Amino acid sequence: MTTPVSSGIRLQKFLAAAGVGSRRHCEELIAAGRVRVDGAVVAQLGARVEPDRQQVELDGQVVRAEPHRTYLADKPRGILCTSFDPAGRPTIVAWAVRMGADPQLRLFTVGRLDYDSEGLILLTNDGELAQRLAHPRHRIDKEYRAWTDRPAAREEIDAMLAGVETNGEILRALAVVPEKTGARPTLRLVLGEGRNRHVRRMLEALGLQVKRLRRIRIGPLSEADLRGQPLRELLPAELARLASGFGILAPSAAVKDDRPSEEMRMRPARMDSARKEQRCD
Repeated sequence: MTTPVSSGIRLQKFLAAAGVGSRRHCEELIAAGRVRVDGAVVAQLGARVEPDRQQVELDGQVVRAEPHRTYLADKPRGILCTSFDPAGRPTIVAWAVRMGADPQLRLFTVGRLDYDSEGLILLTNDGELAQRLAHPRHRIDKEYRAWTDRPAAREEIDAMLAGVETNGEILRALAVVPEKTGARPTLRLVLGEGRNRHVRRMLEALGLQVKRLRRIRIGPLSEADLRGQPLRELLPAELARLASGFGILAPSAAVKDDRPSEEMRMRPARMDSARKEQRCD
């Protein structure tokens, strides 16, 4: 059995800082008995480790700290937000490496987009950053454009702002702007929290079919920040901007809105202390 230490850092914090995943995910790995310190399984979440003199392994592989890097990506449709798929479908991590991400990094996504959705997503190996961005008290608004089969009626927009019940959940938007982009009517929606297939389920509950769904903003980062690239590493100043971009933000500056100001209806979001960041689309 490995000798416990009272100094050092918590094991889950070391794993997260080393790029294994978010701190919560690292806690799950520890509890599952997949982490060893000096050859012995450590399943206690309060365990500490001294990385300079102790060896940490995950599934038999030595874990070493790696430089933190964070990418802003434009995820295409038909790609899973995971690092591995047993069915062999394309994954966001493999795609990111093809687009120029460092193949040596243990990248994972901050939040998710489903298989058929596209747009902005963050990939990082910085577990501490992911933990901060996903924490319920640090709400980061996300903005979407949804192409629908028909225009949304006024009462349907009001319902999205008030909250739409589906399968026992209340799904709502902070802001909804009707638009027309190309041949199809579109909606621009701002969410303050993300639940599983949030936008799709909310619209479908109102009888609106989503033909295409794209995330166009994450906090202060918009499509313009990609600078025409499918994937780009964020600079320290941009990471600082992201970390300071909590709270309700104005709609993306990249989208022009010619409608009267009353078309943009803002409602305060309820802060639920138990809310968890899940798939947000």
